[in-house]
Amino acid sequence: MPWFKGWNIERKEGNATGVTLFAALDSILPPKRPTDKPLRLPLKDVYKIGGIGTVPVGRIETGIMKPGLVATFSPANITTEVKSIEMHHEAVLEAQPGDNVGFNIKNVSVKEIKRGMVCGDSKNNPPKEAQSFNAQVIIMNHPGQIHAGYSPVLDCHTAHIACKFSNLLQKIDRRSGKVLEENPKFVKSGDAAIATLVPSKKMVVESYTEFPPLGRFAVRDMRQTVAV
Repeated sequence: MPWFKGWNIERKEGNATGVTLFAALDSILPPKRPTDKPLRLPLKDVYKIGGIGTVPVGRIETGIMKPGLVATFSPANITTEVKSIEMHHEAVLEAQPGDNVGFNIKNVSVKEIKRGMVCGDSKNNPPKEAQSFNAQVIIMNHPGQIHAGYSPVLDCHTAHIACKFSNLLQKIDRRSGKVLEENPKFVKSGDAAIATLVPSKKMVVESYTEFPPLGRFAVRDMRQTVAV
């Protein structure tokens, strides 16, 4: 309706103007894609396609992928060349953050890589295995107390791996971040803490400030989300 220029209402307390919902949505600027950061692509699945070969599939979180890229898959530390990239069954010459892609790689068996691994550019800050890491954890729903040694499952990007709370470093205020207690003996529902986590298997975790999609996680136990 090109003739519609918005609406005006006159009231005693003052006039008001507005636009349609579609016009308001069209005026929103899309968020900037993090194309300037190093490539990070958590694998969702890996397929073996006849006549093509091994095709990993996933969503690009940061960076850019192009054919010819020498990619590294962590934590397996496998390096190979990207031969081609497809998106929605069409070959593309470049893929950016937010794109769900499948890409063909050279000389790598479908058994060597799997869901939960992270693909990066071998020549630009490739992803690496985290043997342990410190994390801010907010306990949402746990029936008892969480002590050092607690081993729930961590869901981080596409990885699903058991992690042990090896050490409770600090209890903090969940809103301000102020330290309430050093080396607490336990934490419970409603508490926030800084803890050292040790994955039971090789895993890629990144700093939230650098790569937010790879620094967010959910702690799962007893078929429910215990902490984030």
